[in-house]
Amino acid sequence: MLVIRKSVLIFPFMNILIEDAEKLEYLTSDNHWTKKASEGKNFGATGAAFEVAKKEPIGKFNIVSYIPQTKQFINMDHGRGKGLAEASPEVASLPVVETALAVQNG
Repeated sequence: MLVIRKSVLIFPFMNILIEDAEKLEYLTSDNHWTKKASEGKNFGATGAAFEVAKKEPIGKFNIVSYIPQTKQFINMDHGRGKGLAEASPEVASLPVVETALAVQNG
């Protein structure tokens, strides 16, 4: 008979985090980014985290479940944020730099 300890299967304390997939950083409660998953904001549900992540000025993101007791991650979902250009009017209004080829053909 296979015996599995109950503590292996049930983790009542799991955090749902937003991870910047490119920088491998986690969004904190004060809207900063950190390398430490233990400092990431717990959104409580993947849907809530996904909605917030879509509005963040980042590229690719992951919604992860983090288990602090074992320091394990489970990827739950992924998507794309607004990106830097869409989220920041200053970047969007910068002049376009022409390439050497475009100048030669101009």
